[in-house]
Amino acid sequence: MPITDDMILEATQQLYSRALRKVPEDTKAALAEAMRRETNETARRTLNMQLKSAELAERKDAFVCSDSGVPVYFVKVGSKAELACDFKASIRKGYEILVETIDPPLLKHVTNPLTLERGYHGKDMPIVSYDFESGVDYVEMVCTPKALGSGRWAALELFTFPTLEQIETYILDVAIKAGAQHCPPVIMGVGIGGTFDHCAGLAKKQTLRPIGKKNDDPMLAAMEERLTDAVNALGFGPMGTGGDTTALAVHVDYSSGHGFTPVAVCFNCWINRRTSVRIWGDGRMEWGE
Repeated sequence: MPITDDMILEATQQLYSRALRKVPEDTKAALAEAMRRETNETARRTLNMQLKSAELAERKDAFVCSDSGVPVYFVKVGSKAELACDFKASIRKGYEILVETIDPPLLKHVTNPLTLERGYHGKDMPIVSYDFESGVDYVEMVCTPKALGSGRWAALELFTFPTLEQIETYILDVAIKAGAQHCPPVIMGVGIGGTFDHCAGLAKKQTLRPIGKKNDDPMLAAMEERLTDAVNALGFGPMGTGGDTTALAVHVDYSSGHGFTPVAVCFNCWINRRTSVRIWGDGRMEWGE
């Protein structure tokens, strides 16, 4: 059986709605562990407040944060999946239905960058990236709504044959400039190499990696550990209250490229909004985070 428009419609609506209401389990565990290690009493109380907010939103089926952001989806199509759908049209339609039916209603965060007019719809909205995976017979969709905290403080710089020290210094410079304005503790995604657009995509995808999943590349794993320690040593702390916990994790990926080397850094705020679903042609929908 093929994957149909109706399946994509349902997935689009459910993913965005779920992402607004639930802090992922790995993130709640990381917040709890950070609270256990935190030496600053104000930071401990802030982390505890964040955990209680997550619990309350889940229990009351409410939004964790009133800033619902804008809808961002990653779609991965399996090479063996049988398709009978128009992804772009179905995702757009699913989002339109969601805007009309979601409770509580969304605020008007979709903004025209030229006129600053705000609403629910606009050019290229929702924002969707597509990829392919060999050997699988399903479609995977991930939704990660982007709002001011998780979107505003991203940055990218192009270097020429940089040293590892230069790369890591730039990453820390971005963290310093962001301060606590991205609603920490955050997950930082870092992309290195490739081209301008590819590097930014690498960074963004790294924010979706589960917290605690060790990098397969030993060099990157060591880099992630160094950077996490360095960012936390900056002392911004949860929501800027000071303390040891500014980043729950720093996740890094790289791509080969030319001598010019882009480095991109982006963030997910403490809510770390992300939901996923795998869709099979037989109608099964496996929901995850």
